[in-house]
This record gives sequence, C-alpha cells and structure tokens, in this order.
Amino acid sequence: MPYALYEKMRAALFDDLAELNVTGAGSLPSAFPVTELATASMGIAGTCLAGLIQNNNRSEVQPISHVDRRLASMWFAWSLRPQGWEVPPAMDPIAGDYEGRDGWIRLHTNAPHHREAALKVLGCAPDREAVARAVATRTIDDLEADVVEQGGCAAAMRSLDAWASHPQGAAVADEPLIRKAFQHPGNLPTEPYNAERPLSGFRVLDLTRVLAGPIAGRFLAAYGAHVLRIDPHEWEEPGVVPEVTLGKRCAGLDLTQRDDREAFERLLGGADVLLHGYRAGALDGLGYDEDARRRINPNLIDVSLNAYGWIGPWKKRRGFDSLVQMSSGIAYQGMLWSGRNKPTPLPVQALDHATGYLMAAAAITGLMSRLQDGSTMTAKLSLARTAHLLASHRGEGGTVEIAPETRDDLAPHIEQTGWGPAQRIRFPVSIAGSPARWNLPAGPLRSSPPEWP
Repeated sequence: MPYALYEKMRAALFDDLAELNVTGAGSLPSAFPVTELATASMGIAGTCLAGLIQNNNRSEVQPISHVDRRLASMWFAWSLRPQGWEVPPAMDPIAGDYEGRDGWIRLHTNAPHHREAALKVLGCAPDREAVARAVATRTIDDLEADVVEQGGCAAAMRSLDAWASHPQGAAVADEPLIRKAFQHPGNLPTEPYNAERPLSGFRVLDLTRVLAGPIAGRFLAAYGAHVLRIDPHEWEEPGVVPEVTLGKRCAGLDLTQRDDREAFERLLGGADVLLHGYRAGALDGLGYDEDARRRINPNLIDVSLNAYGWIGPWKKRRGFDSLVQMSSGIAYQGMLWSGRNKPTPLPVQALDHATGYLMAAAAITGLMSRLQDGSTMTAKLSLARTAHLLASHRGEGGTVEIAPETRDDLAPHIEQTGWGPAQRIRFPVSIAGSPARWNLPAGPLRSSPPEWP
C-alpha cells in the first residue's frame, strides 16, 4: 500500500477522503517508487470520484476505490495495443540525450519550431550525428540557456542536490502539490446525476496536449464527462494521440482569429471544467487571463498545468516530463542507481501520468465543492512539483518486478480507433457500481466541430 505518497496527495485535496484499497504485486524497476506513484495518483482520482458519488447519493458510506498496482504500472506506459497497425514513434529522431563538454543535456525537438530552435543554436545539419558533434563542443549550461532563449526546449542534467540549491528547485519545493483557491459566485448549480456514470452531464474543455493534461481528460471521460479537446490548426502529435484521445471529441481553433475566439468563448461559457497546460502567462497574452475566464464563466472549475512550477525564475520555461527529469535530478539519480554512465530516466513518463491523474482529482474535487456550496475552484499543478514529491522518496523503489504482460491483461472490448482496431490494458481503477467506460474510441485531432454535444 503506497501510504506515504497517497497520504500526501490526500492532504493536498481533502483529508477526509477514504483510504485506498490496493491489489496486485510488483514494482517497476527504479531508484524511485514509480509503481507507488502510479497507484497513489490513479487511486486519488478514483477516491475523489467515490467521494463525489457519496455526496450525490447523500450516503454516509463512501464507495471503495480499488487500484491494481500492476495494471497501474502498465497504464503509466502505454495502454493501447493496436491490431494490424502501429502507432508512430513518440519522439522526433533528433530528440534525446547528448554529451557536452562538461555533462549531459537533453534536447526536446518533437515540435517543428522546437527542432528549428535547437538546430539554429547548434548551427548544424538535422542529423543526429551532426547534432552530437555540435553539442560535444558546448558547455551544457550555456547550451541550455541558448536553446531556451531561442524558443526551444532543453535541459541540462543536474543532481538532486544541485536542483535543490537551484533557484527554481528551491521555489518548487516551497509550492504546494496542488495550489487551490475557491471563490463563491453566489449560486448553487444543480446537475443531473447518474450513479453509474457519475460525471455524465459535466462538460470538460481540454486545452492540453501531449500527456499530463490529456490523461486527466481521459480519466474524466471514463466516467461520463463530455470532453472536448481543442488544438491549434497546425498542431500534430501522431505518436501520442491514439493513446490519449479515448473518450473525447477533438476540434481545432486558432485563438488569434476573431471567429475562432468567439467560438472558444461560447465553449468556455458552457464548460464546467477547463483543463489547460499553457505556460504561465500564455493564455493571458491571448486575452484570457484568470479574471477574463471567470467573467466568461463564473461557475468554471479551472485546472491548469505548468512544467517548472508557478513561481521562480523558470515559471515561464517550456518543459516536458523528460526535461523535468533531467533538471530535477531524477535522471542523474537513476544513472547512479543503475550503474550506467549516461542519464537514466524513470522507466515510464511518470511525472506526466501522475500529474494528469492529480489534475483529474482536482477537477472532481472542484465539482464536488460546487455541488456542496456553489464555490468554484482554481487549481494549479506542475510536473516539477510532482517530481519533487517523487524525489523525496528516493531509494524506496520496489525490489520485485511486476509480472510480464499476458493476454489476460487485455480488456475484451475491441476499440475501433480512427486508425484501426485495438485493445487496451484493463483499467486499474474500479469503483463498485461505477465502472470505467468510454463512450468514444480514440480519434484524430480536429475530427469534430467546436461545439458541445
């Protein structure tokens, strides 16, 4: 039972949430308790949902949320098993770790403009060997700063101690795991309630991409929420979309265009929950700061994600799970633990996944508060703060690995995705009377109109 991690998550939301029932055995190999993080974060989302069910049933007894730790470990990798087709690679060929003059650095080049920024700084051809030769001539701190200044994404590998003494690491350590604030607009909304589909009737506007935020929306969709994902017209992430668009409708908008802004404001006005993963201040620059969002929709539950935290000198820095692992000392500690001579990240992108389930838990907590007294909640989370939580438990990784996957681990349902048939690993979370079930298969971006069903 992941008591320590689960208890810290519970304290970040509500202390009176029920305890978690855990089944299964084994752990992912790591210097850190990755399986415990998976179990606790999926469990806290399930426990918050059980609390919402209890609240709506007016019952003194909260349904028990169960999590299978082995299946949770698998869902922290990839849940989708295509049949007769393949998901494209998740990473660009140039993305990865490179050795500089005085250490290691990771370049994240999945987005075309991030790739162009790195190549411009390095002044080399778009070829992995050419990039390696160029990086080898640079000091990692200077290269990191130059790529970031150019609008790209890079992270020098730091130790846990170096990150703790870094201004951004110190700032993150002072932040709460979930920064919550409540407002009271003065009305008490009522929503239809279906015990089997406890989130049916709720609308979730999803402005997130890649993993953490989309994972939150995927969880909410599993229990009946109408999730509408919005992407810019040019955005693509083919290696990730089949994994995370399960249960969602996906539309496209350009928030610099008047007609699309009007459509966005209509959607925002009709939403119950907003999930967004723009860097701090990015939505503000488009005219949609927190006050503007609240004016458009006073009843909105506003849940946001940032990579490197909400305070400190790096709060506006672009970041992804793999970069935060490099910055925060996780990849360095993994290198020491494994005895390797190069960065060794977690066996899965656990910061993304865990933060995603924490975002879902925060959204459900906000809905529960709104139902109880009409209050609306703003919640802020970050990959770096989740990394801080995990790093505080270094050396606590399990010694017995999870058993290999078998056919029995697959759910029997065939999902007719937008790319072909597939199965999923059985969902790890179970709540009596409220099974996880997605109404829509995974589908391509911008395949639906920007409107609520």
